[in-house]
Amino acid sequence: MTKNYLDIAKLWTSDSFDENTREEVTNLIATNAPDLEDRFYKNLEFGTGGMRGIMGVGTNRLNKYTLGQATQGLATYLKSCYKDEEIIVAIAYDVRHNSREFGQLVADVLSGNGIRALLFHEHRPTPELSFTVRDKKCHAGIVLTASHNPPEYNGYKVYWNDGAQVVPPHDKNIIDAVYRTEYQDIIFKANESLIEYVDDSQDERYISACITNSLYQKDKIGYQDLKIVFTSIHGTTYTTIPKAFSIAGFTKVDYVEEQMIPSGNFPTVESPNPEEPEALSMAVHRAEMLHSDIVIGTDPDGDRLGIAVRNLSWKMQLLNGNQCNTILTYYILDEWKKAGRITGNEFIASTIVTSDIFFAIAERFGVKCKAGLTGFKWIGKMIRDAETEGKEKFICGGEESFGFMTGDFVRDKDSCGSILLACEIAALCKSKGSSLFEYLIEIYKELGFYYEGLINITKKGKSGAEEILSMMKKFRNNPPTVLGGSAVVRITDYEVQKEYNFIEDLSKEHLMDSLPKSNVLVFYTADGTKVCARPSGTEPKIKFYISVKSEISDISEYDKKVNLAEEKIEQIRLDLEL
Repeated sequence: MTKNYLDIAKLWTSDSFDENTREEVTNLIATNAPDLEDRFYKNLEFGTGGMRGIMGVGTNRLNKYTLGQATQGLATYLKSCYKDEEIIVAIAYDVRHNSREFGQLVADVLSGNGIRALLFHEHRPTPELSFTVRDKKCHAGIVLTASHNPPEYNGYKVYWNDGAQVVPPHDKNIIDAVYRTEYQDIIFKANESLIEYVDDSQDERYISACITNSLYQKDKIGYQDLKIVFTSIHGTTYTTIPKAFSIAGFTKVDYVEEQMIPSGNFPTVESPNPEEPEALSMAVHRAEMLHSDIVIGTDPDGDRLGIAVRNLSWKMQLLNGNQCNTILTYYILDEWKKAGRITGNEFIASTIVTSDIFFAIAERFGVKCKAGLTGFKWIGKMIRDAETEGKEKFICGGEESFGFMTGDFVRDKDSCGSILLACEIAALCKSKGSSLFEYLIEIYKELGFYYEGLINITKKGKSGAEEILSMMKKFRNNPPTVLGGSAVVRITDYEVQKEYNFIEDLSKEHLMDSLPKSNVLVFYTADGTKVCARPSGTEPKIKFYISVKSEISDISEYDKKVNLAEEKIEQIRLDLEL
C-alpha cells in the first residue's frame, strides 16, 4: 500500500536518522506544520543533471540524507563504470547557506566509498569546477549550487569526465542508482586519506585558460582606457574575476564593494539574478557616477553574466542574453575569419528557445549552427559528439539565459571567459569612437533586427506544478492560430517529437527524433515571430520565450523598432491569455 506523506514523515522520527532530524520532524508532525505535506509528499527529484530544492528536513528537501543518497548512488554507479581504476571526483560549492558543509558531506561519502575527492577549500565558480574535471583528469565532478534561486534553495549538479553535465546514458543510470539507494545504505564515515583540498593555484590555471581561449587582440587595444564596473552580487566570482582583469590587462576596474562580500543571504538584492535589472542596479548607479563604459555582474555560482552598456542616449542599459551572445558570437567568428581559421567544418551552438539570429550569424560566416534542448549540458554533448566523430570543431555557444562559452576548455557556461571577451570588444569599440551598443545595432542592420521578451509565470508547490502541466496541456490540445497579428504556420512539439506545418498541409505531421523528448512547444508565425512555452526544470515556473523579427536600415530607427517589438510581445501575451 502506498504510504501517505504523514506515514513517510513518521519514518523520519526513527533511529535511522540523527537526533536533530528526529526532533525537528516530531515537532512538525505535532504542530501539523503547514508545509508538512510539501516536505514529504514526494522525493526531491534527482533529474538528468542533479537536483535543486529548498533546504530542510524531508524527502522533498535538500538535506544530509537526500544529498547523501544522491552521492551514494553516484558512487555506486562510478564504481560500476571504472572497476579497475582509482576514481577521482572534483567538488566545488558556492556561497549559499550550507554549501560548505554540503561540499564536505559529499567528499566524506565519496571517500567513504573509496573514491578520491578533490574538494575546493573555499567557494569557487561552477565553470572552474568544469575546467578542473578536465584539467585534473577526473572521472566526474559535483558542484553544490542553486544558481540564482532564492536564499532558501541549494542544489547538486553532476558532471562527467569531459567536464560537461551528465547526459544519456549516464544521467538515467545515475538516477536509477540513486533511487535504488536507501538512506541506511549511505556511507557517511569519511576516509580522510582520500580527500584532497584544492587551493588557489588552480585559479591561475583556470584564468590562464580563459585568457588564452577568449582574447584575440595581442596589442590589447583600448584595454587601459575601458572603464569597468564589476559586481559578483555576493557570489563566487569575487575569487576569480579581479585576478582575471589584472592578468588580462584591464586596469580601470571599479568594484561594488558591498556586493563583493560572499553571502548566502544576498542582502543587497531581491534576487541575485543578473538577468534582472534590479540585481545590477547598484553597479549601474556606480557606473553613472563614474562615467564608466560597461557594467558586468555574475550570479552566485559564477556561470551566468549580465552586461549593461551605454545606449544611444548614453544611459546604462542592460542587454538581454540573446543580445550579449549575439555580440560575442559575431566578434569571435569575425576574428576567426580574419585569421583564416574557418574551413567550413566548424559549428556554433545554441538552444531551441534562443534567438534564431544565431542561424543567421552562422550562415554569414560559413559555419553551422546547432540547436539543442535548453541547458548547457546539451551543448557539452554536441562538443563531445564532434570530438568522437572527429569531423567538426566547436567554436562557441550560448543560450538566452545569460550563458556563453568560447572554446571547449570549459564545458559549461563560463562567465570569466565571456567577461574578458566582452571587455575586449568594448575596449576595441571605444578605441574607434564607437560602443558595444552600436556594434550590436550594426549586426542587426546586416542580419535583421531580432528582439526578445521573456514572460515568467510562477506557480509554487504541488498545486502549482499541476497548474503548469495543465497550461501546457491546453496549449498542446488547443494551440493558438494567431499570435501578435500573424498566423501560426508551424508548431514544433518536442514532447511528442512532431512538427506540424500549416503551410504545406494543415494536417501534415513531421516526425522528429534528432533531440530527446522535452515538454516544450514552439510556435512560428508567418512574419518570423517565434514563441516557445517551457516549464522550468529548476524553478516553479513556466516560461514563454518570445522573439520577433523585422528589418532595420539605420541606427536612428532602433528605438522605434524596439517600441514596435515590445508592443507586439505584449499583444502575444494577451493572445496567450497570460
